Amino acid sequence: MSPITLWHNPRCSKSRATAQLLEENNVEARIVRYLDKTLTKDELEDVLNMLSMKPRELMRTKEDIYKELDLKNEYDHHKLIDAMINNPKLIERPIVIQNNKAVIGRPIENVIELLNIKVK
Repeated sequence: MSPITLWHNPRCSKSRATAQLLEENNVEARIVRYLDKTLTKDELEDVLNMLSMKPRELMRTKEDIYKELDLKNEYDHHKLIDAMINNPKLIERPIVIQNNKAVIGRPIENVIELLNIKVK
């Protein structure tokens, strides 16, 4: 199996469920705790391309910081990227990456399909 990366927030139940799914299926993954490690613009742009999404589609629009920064009225691609880099809590989670493909692990079936895991 090719290398797998999990953008992980251990405080998120969906993210923990994804990490558990990987562990239970003996899938080794590079864990990126994106709240602790600052992502680069290139990393975020790459993942957006893999997801075929625009920045706002990857944002957690119900977060307080989204409202505080008035991001619903921001349309500049680069400013939205910068907002996610400076406030990683805005990034939807978890994200699993393999072979230049990525999925958001909501629902977890997205991860199962990407990694072709046979659920027990």
